[in-house]
Amino acid sequence: MSDRPDLSEVERFDRSKLKKTNTEEKNTLPSKETIQQEKDLLKRS
Repeated sequence: MSDRPDLSEVERFDRSKLKKTNTEEKNTLPSKETIQQEKDLLKRS
């Protein structure tokens, strides 16, 4: 048995059959005020 994976299926893969999708990233960063509030809370603890 070979150490290399079998790539024959990958070579025959037809990308034209894939559906087009739109992705939206929703990774919002906290505001400066929120960060400061959390820092203040940690200092009080």
